[in-house]
Amino acid sequence: MLTIRYEQPEDPVAIHAVHTAAFGRLHEGDLVDALRRAEALTISLVAVQDDCIVGHIAFSPVTVTSSTATIEALGLGPLAVLPACQRHGIGAQLVNVGLAACRATPYGIVVVLGHPHYYPRFGFTTAKHYGIVWEHDVPEGAFMVQELKGGTLGQIQGVVRYRPEFDAV
Repeated sequence: MLTIRYEQPEDPVAIHAVHTAAFGRLHEGDLVDALRRAEALTISLVAVQDDCIVGHIAFSPVTVTSSTATIEALGLGPLAVLPACQRHGIGAQLVNVGLAACRATPYGIVVVLGHPHYYPRFGFTTAKHYGIVWEHDVPEGAFMVQELKGGTLGQIQGVVRYRPEFDAV
């Protein structure tokens, strides 16, 4: 049986291991550790199966800056599932539970840089369509947004900047 729960104090080593195994490198695990140290993990969920952490998803604050204002939003990522557990719906469950948790926050939107064929099933659409772009050049369909609070997307345009930890690791 799979359980999705919030990260606990004893989880960081296992979370790092999940990211390292899923991505084949240390970068994403180091990023989550850096966000945790900065107290910038707004939402950090783990998937637990047979008392082992098999997946993790993080949401952290981002800013959207226009010529007239800067607002805070959430950024999804990273998301990881152990390779042996992939393609069993664990990532989808993490995304769905994570987005439900996001809706309980004061943030109006969540953005994600990810696969344009994976995230639309969860309600993400191309951010550029709303005048929202990432500060780095990426293929148009890879940077997406989802409205958490009705009417927010009509009020936001600008450049998204992730926390400095994303550039530091």
